[in-house]
Amino acid sequence: MPESQLLKSYVDNGDVVGICVSGGLDSKTVALRLKQAGVKVKCFTADIGQPDEEDINDVVTKMAPCGVETTVVDLKDDIAEGAFEAIACNASYDGGYWQSTGIGRYVTARGLLRAMKAQGCTVLSHGATGRGNDQVRFERYTNVLDPSFKVYAPWRDPSLLEEFPGRTAMLEYLQKHNIGHQIVSQAAKRYSTDANICGLSNEAEDLESIETPMTIVNPIMGVWPKDAPNTQEEVTLRFEKGRCVAINGVKMNPLKVIQEANKLAGRNGIGISHALENRILGTKSRGVYEAPGMTLLGQGLTYVYQAVLDRRATSLFKYLAGHVSDQIYDGRYFDPSTRAAITAIWQLAEPAIGTVKIGMFKGNMWFLSLTECPHSIYFEADSSMEASEGLNPVSSQGYLEVSSVEAKSLAKANLIDADSVWNKRSAK
Repeated sequence: MPESQLLKSYVDNGDVVGICVSGGLDSKTVALRLKQAGVKVKCFTADIGQPDEEDINDVVTKMAPCGVETTVVDLKDDIAEGAFEAIACNASYDGGYWQSTGIGRYVTARGLLRAMKAQGCTVLSHGATGRGNDQVRFERYTNVLDPSFKVYAPWRDPSLLEEFPGRTAMLEYLQKHNIGHQIVSQAAKRYSTDANICGLSNEAEDLESIETPMTIVNPIMGVWPKDAPNTQEEVTLRFEKGRCVAINGVKMNPLKVIQEANKLAGRNGIGISHALENRILGTKSRGVYEAPGMTLLGQGLTYVYQAVLDRRATSLFKYLAGHVSDQIYDGRYFDPSTRAAITAIWQLAEPAIGTVKIGMFKGNMWFLSLTECPHSIYFEADSSMEASEGLNPVSSQGYLEVSSVEAKSLAKANLIDADSVWNKRSAK
């Protein structure tokens, strides 16, 4: 087998490589290959509430035949807090989907790096490919959290790429060393899934063709809207300072809130979306996403924000939300501008207190009521079309007279164009 100069340098330096593993084909191949090269190896996996894992400790069992010890790091509370923060920031990405993977990556990188350092590791190894977003996220997060910590990307190591050009070569390698691995997906329609408690990202293989319908995906956290119940289900969400603290009157911590919201929204077909997103490296990627709980909680909080934020606060919030979303996607969660934007959003969320009732039916949600919202700036008397004790319509006359000065000035200066912009462009 070809010698990897990178692996040789780790052996010569006495480095200990901490490998981020999932128990899959890539994880087994990399762990075994590094051990055979004489590298000191320790494996780590994050428990972030993966809904497609019945028992996270199965990863330990799957990795054991490779002769490595695997540490499970419980990060469920961390990722639940990450979800709460993203919801408060309305940090959805291209196509409006909740980027569960982007949240999962900063939580995982931070948590596993701490565990690796505690066990004497000096190198973090990740299994991201050289074409996607995750290589950027894992490496940038490692760089900013500990500049002295090395990063090894096996699927950018020329020697390993030559040795393992595809899944067949990896399977043959494991079989040669009497290590079994079963390919789970032999279905007619295939795709790759990345999951955590926030949601799922389905992409690659058959989903790469945009002539393939998104409905080839089998939902894990819920059902397709057509398969949801034929009756409306109502849910009541209590928010305090932009955070959901109770569902249907039952107080819960963030982890329990996310779990309950996932269950309620999932069974009603909420939160399945499709996007042709813009990757960090400039390419497009197609994905089908599930995030039932975040979709429900995000809609509920939006109803509260609509009541308590004035027009300028709303405009600022939208700008900050876009920045936070892009930063999470780009692997820049810990950057100064991200932290400043999140701090500002939590300030804007201070008055976001209220109890929202929402109706759910076959993938749809609608507003039913908002109560106990002490900072609401919506007043029926001021907005009513009927005679009321609110805003006196006559008082608007002065405002309109002042506004007319600017309007007439623009007209006199011949700066107003009333024709169709499209028609003018088409005539050129």
